[in-house]
This record gives sequence, structure tokens and C-alpha cells, in this order.
Amino acid sequence: MEILHPASRIVSLVPSLTEAIAATRPDTLVGATDWCTHPADLDVRRVRGTKNPDRAAIESLKPDVVLANREENRELDVQRLREAGVTVWVTEIETVDQAFISMTRMFVDALGWASPDWLARAEEVWSTPARTTGRRVAVPIWRDPWMVVGARTFTGDVLDRLGLVNAFGDSDDRYPHVELGAIDRAGVDLVLLPLAAVLFLTGRR
Repeated sequence: MEILHPASRIVSLVPSLTEAIAATRPDTLVGATDWCTHPADLDVRRVRGTKNPDRAAIESLKPDVVLANREENRELDVQRLREAGVTVWVTEIETVDQAFISMTRMFVDALGWASPDWLARAEEVWSTPARTTGRRVAVPIWRDPWMVVGARTFTGDVLDRLGLVNAFGDSDDRYPHVELGAIDRAGVDLVLLPLAAVLFLTGRR
């Protein structure tokens, strides 16, 4: 995979990576998904969603690199973009520790930049373990069918580091399908909705 260093034209297909680039070198972002809502004043070409990106629009932007994620984006879209001659860097993140490793590689190896100071500060903050609160939480991420955060996920690791107990953390599936009533029967103290889930569940963007 050939990447022009330092990268100066970036399309991000992952909301969290869009925020990371915007916090570091916002002028390099030329495209992002409709789900990339932060920062609020982000003014770039929109290329549809994470699961149905407008590949023609992405190609027309002539990016140095497209940022994707193994879990968030479809392998088919990554493959088709690469076949069209577009460079795609795919991150794989399942834990907080892995996030720092993957993000550092993205900045240094994929973009040819120095790793930003804010990333080092964030790693230091997250290195301190939280005290367990014992509060049970559930994190719905989808409906029709209803799905929740299960085991071996980045979100699950964040919950653990915050001292919370994932009510579905012992599931065999990373994102198990559940009946809506199962959340209530799980004895949760709190239901947490990620912003993307709120927008989806309410039909807004």
C-alpha cells in the first residue's frame, strides 16, 4: 500500500477517526460520512454512511488516504476502493489499549505525521484504573433487531475501565441480538445510548 507522506487529503469513514483528524490537522479532512457529527462545525464533502459509502464521491476527492475500521466499514467497500486505486488504511480496535496502539500507527505510518500530544495525554489518563461501582448497564446500538454491546468490544472495555458492569458482557457474541424486554430483565441500573445510536433510534442524523 503506497501512501503519500505527509498525507494532506483525507477521507474518513469512521466518526471517531474524523474527530481525531479534526483535533489534529482539520485542514486535511476533505470528506467524511453523514454520521460524522463532531466537531459540530465540520464542513467537508459528505460521502453517505459507514455501511454504504459513495465510492464515486470518495474517488472524486482524490484522497491521499481513506481511513476505515474493520468493524465499522464493509470489507467489500474497502476492496472496491482499493481496486479503484484508492489507498485505504483500516484500523482494528477492540480495547482501549489497542486503540492507542492503532491510533499511533495511523498517525505515524498511515499519515506520516507525528503522534499528537493529545493522544499521549489521553493514554496517560486512561492508564489509571477506575474503582468498580457495581452499577449494571446495557448499551443498545441497533434496532430491528435490537442489538446490544456484548463481549470483546471497545465499548465493553471502556465500561469496565469506568467501573461499570456490562449486563451483556458475558455473552458469546460481541453484539448479541436481544428482545427489548431482555434489557429490563437483565436488572440494569442504567441504559446508555451512544450518540450514533441515539441518532439512529430516533431517525435523526
